[in-house]
Amino acid sequence: MKIEITTKHYIALGIAFVLIVLDFLLFFNFTGDIGPKAWYFNPIIVIAVLIGGILFFLDILHENERQKELEVKFLELVRSLVETVRSGVTIPQAIMHVSNTNLGALTPYVKKLANQLEWGYPLHDAFTIFAHDTKNEVINRSIAIVIQAEKSGGDMGSVLEAVTTSVLEIKQVKEERKSNSYSQTVQGYIIFFVFVIVMIVMQVYLIPKLSTIGGEIGQGLGGIGVSAGAGGGGSSGVEFGPIFTATIIVQGLFAGLMIGKFSEGDFISGLKHSIIMIVSGYLISSTLSGIVAPQGPIALLLLIKKEWLNKK
Repeated sequence: MKIEITTKHYIALGIAFVLIVLDFLLFFNFTGDIGPKAWYFNPIIVIAVLIGGILFFLDILHENERQKELEVKFLELVRSLVETVRSGVTIPQAIMHVSNTNLGALTPYVKKLANQLEWGYPLHDAFTIFAHDTKNEVINRSIAIVIQAEKSGGDMGSVLEAVTTSVLEIKQVKEERKSNSYSQTVQGYIIFFVFVIVMIVMQVYLIPKLSTIGGEIGQGLGGIGVSAGAGGGGSSGVEFGPIFTATIIVQGLFAGLMIGKFSEGDFISGLKHSIIMIVSGYLISSTLSGIVAPQGPIALLLLIKKEWLNKK
């Protein structure tokens, strides 16, 4: 699918670039230990990338919806052709007649098909161009059947009626699969966010607790120091923050792909679920873990409260 880049895409990319530059200038340490100076450094980059790519993502969703509309309108087109052909009208004349009706997203393609037939294009050539222009798998497959029937001199009315039945059955199968998998989709999201909550609890509570009692259970742990990355203040050792983040990303990626496979029949459709899960899971995890970090706002408020109580 080809995406046309317009002014709004350049504006979104420009905003994303400005946010990333400001994030580095304001919240990145270029001297000493290279690294972020604030816990919200990485989330800002994710938000900037999301802003830069959201329009492309919406274009993909819009194209998918348009393809679904083309399939529905193609079903209406074939039904109209069947009724017209049954009355004794030829296929080119039937197409010219149907082209005057409103077929939604399919209208410009049908008008182009009618104009080509009026100019003297062979029927199978015009149909081939029509199917190629729509870039729809169902329409391409149906038109191929019609072309073969036209070449062999078969009963076009019966062929078009069979194509109508085939397209209708395909549409019904897709709708049934989507409705039957709705509960699985909801369960997939619930399981993912429960998984994110578990990871957050481990990062901001369990691992720091293990760090504080590391001296008491040092022999059991073999003297290995542990820390919780952004969510804990343990001794230097294994950084669990990046591990938990990578785990959330991997879980979101494959959970979204499987949801798309179950609900719509292909992994490409699951990319939208993967993006939603990855972005939301990462932002929730990084935000909450950053809030409770030693340099986070909660720690700052507790410090202010402690100073205030000492002064009293």
